Amino acid sequence: MPSYLTAPRSRPGPRRRSLLTGAAGVASAALLAGCTDSADSDADERPSATRRLRATAAKDSRKLLRQYDAVAAAHPSLAERLKPLRAEVAQHAEAFEADPGNRATGSAAPSPSPSASAAAPTAPSPSVASEPKKALRELADAERKLADRRGDALVDAPAEEGRLLASVAAAGAAHAYLLTETEDHK
Repeated sequence: MPSYLTAPRSRPGPRRRSLLTGAAGVASAALLAGCTDSADSDADERPSATRRLRATAAKDSRKLLRQYDAVAAAHPSLAERLKPLRAEVAQHAEAFEADPGNRATGSAAPSPSPSASAAAPTAPSPSVASEPKKALRELADAERKLADRRGDALVDAPAEEGRLLASVAAAGAAHAYLLTETEDHK
């Protein structure tokens, strides 16, 4: 036995880990209590903010769709290459235009008829570069910028819209990559 006294291995009282866990639990409870109070006061503002977010995203997708159409019209040789990407952009617009309240049942808002959507855009057709490669780069740039804006909008988006924005932003980034992919692989 040593001639001096040693400190016991475990100290009496609560351990540091227990204290930290307890403090984290109390802080979480306080935050949740604060969130529920503010969630109730923001409940009236959420639907209109959600509608605005979805309307803006749908408008952006429709604008990008017009750009795809303009590039395909100016460069018919690119039309086949753009067709699947354009179809996805159209689906994105429809997803943002769908009534979020009906999504749980699987029904969506009716999509506009082709004649109505052809007459609806009053915005001028976007200008297209005369060189096909440059036109693709410009289209890729538009996809990338829109994906970045949608990524930034995730910060304030409600959960369901945030997931939709994230998915569409990721698709837009993939489109930008595919559009700038050169003919090296052919």
